[in-house]
Amino acid sequence: MTGRRLAASVAAVLVTAVTVGGAAASPGSSTASDKNIVQTANEAGQFKTLVALVKRAGLAGALTGSTNVTVFAPTDKAFAKVPPATLRKLQRNRALLRSVLLYHVAKGNVKAAQVVKLRTVKTLNGATVRVGVKGNRVYLNRKVRVVKTDIEASNGTIHVIDGVLIPPTS
Repeated sequence: MTGRRLAASVAAVLVTAVTVGGAAASPGSSTASDKNIVQTANEAGQFKTLVALVKRAGLAGALTGSTNVTVFAPTDKAFAKVPPATLRKLQRNRALLRSVLLYHVAKGNVKAAQVVKLRTVKTLNGATVRVGVKGNRVYLNRKVRVVKTDIEASNGTIHVIDGVLIPPTS
């Protein structure tokens, strides 16, 4: 299968698997499209840790404005996999917390069909995240899996991931 056909096939699978609040959704529809990224994440109920950390880092304003962004959003279960000492360190060091959180955000409204065609995504912390496709699954940095895609918000898109991305150290 050619790269383009594989990408189209994976995108179709991802779009089919999208759910918002338990109901199937297509990329062009969403019950949350009138709400911004933070409101949408907060109402989903599975991003409590992410929303709390975004607020603690002072990034809520950046994710509620009119600039379109794409967020690769770790669930509460993903944050539960992070060692408690690491989470405490992030909570105490605002600059480090901002760096980690911005490593989950890309400029623009990048839908699943676009993500699968990319090799890397440049994040707002300046580093890039690697994108890989294995079978019908999309992975970021080879380990973190995209589990839901194209959850629309008024200022961008959320892709749900099953792990926390840690940026490379300088």
